[in-house]
Amino acid sequence: MSRREPLRGEMPHGSMWGRVGAMVLRHLYLMRSSWPRVVELAYWPTIQMVIWGFVTLYLLQSSSVIANAAGVLVTAVILWDVLFRGQLGFTLSFIEEIWSRNLGNLAVSPLRPHELLVALTVMSFLRTLIGVLPATGLAILFYGISIYDLGLPLVAFVACLLVMSWALGMLVSSLILRVGQGAENVAWLAIFLLAPISSVYYPVSVLPPWLQAIAWCFPMTPTFEGMRAILIHGTFRPDLLVQALALDGVYLAIGAAVFLYTFRVARRHGLLLQQGE
Repeated sequence: MSRREPLRGEMPHGSMWGRVGAMVLRHLYLMRSSWPRVVELAYWPTIQMVIWGFVTLYLLQSSSVIANAAGVLVTAVILWDVLFRGQLGFTLSFIEEIWSRNLGNLAVSPLRPHELLVALTVMSFLRTLIGVLPATGLAILFYGISIYDLGLPLVAFVACLLVMSWALGMLVSSLILRVGQGAENVAWLAIFLLAPISSVYYPVSVLPPWLQAIAWCFPMTPTFEGMRAILIHGTFRPDLLVQALALDGVYLAIGAAVFLYTFRVARRHGLLLQQGE
């Protein structure tokens, strides 16, 4: 049988551009069916622009901060990493159970769901220590800046950030359990969604008034405000610490409740056995 000649304007099945177009179309369909992938495209440039825009405004408005900028910014980076590593450590420990197709085994084992939460929390704490402790040593070695100069308030700040990181980890893990592995990118994106209103590198007063009200609803804001109060003014603000701890309790309760409910529904509908690569 003779091979049919392609019609005018028709792309041959064996052409390079036909194969390239097929691959591009395949990934477009994949993006259309997974909203986290679409959000990620515009996410990082937007977040970076917003955060460093507020940092610039802060430094322009306060000359007294510029003299202490190195210490404030390095300490803020390390404490932010506590929050980021804590949330990521919790979520990755859960995702690894999905990758290894072990959720079904855990569901039929004597391990109870709340015990799984405790185990993931412990792993998050250990991952955070492994990731952050070397950074604190390098900050002392390279810049002569030690976050341990904060003293006992440092323990309180780290505790506040860790508790919030666990609450976020529970919520992100619940989303992955409900939606599937298409939402895995949220594990890296979720924490940075809150970065602009967390007052990590600048005070909450830099934000627009309507955004300040939202910022104070999260425990990260009073935590970082308390850190700056010590570094810049040498003042410990117990009111900020109490506010952060109270908000932590609320978010931790919400995160645990959502995770346990989602896990129970997933087990009832057999979703735990369908998770995997």
